[in-house]
Amino acid sequence: MNFAALIVTALVALLHFYFLVLEMFLWTKPYGRRVFQLSLENAEATKTLAANQGLYNGFLAAGLVWGLVLGAEGHAIKLFFLGCVIIAGVFGAATVGRKILYVQAVPAAVAVALNCWAS
Repeated sequence: MNFAALIVTALVALLHFYFLVLEMFLWTKPYGRRVFQLSLENAEATKTLAANQGLYNGFLAAGLVWGLVLGAEGHAIKLFFLGCVIIAGVFGAATVGRKILYVQAVPAAVAVALNCWAS
């Protein structure tokens, strides 16, 4: 496997684990509210939805780690989960804010390109 593909895929996985922590555990804390620009009232009102979203981000991270652990045999798994990340990023950009496209979808697209080039 290409070292760059490995690193970028791992970074996408780490990013989604970070999203899990933000959304499941820090949503109502000062840091989480600052990241998402939420009032305490809004954060409290949406914390269950955020935790659910964080769990999904954790599944994306786990799938990418699974593919990475398998090495070359995990190529299809990595591409599947990277594709899910891209779709989630595009949807988030369309429904929440354009920044999500650059934070989530673009890194995953770069990882897909590198993984396809490496194989």
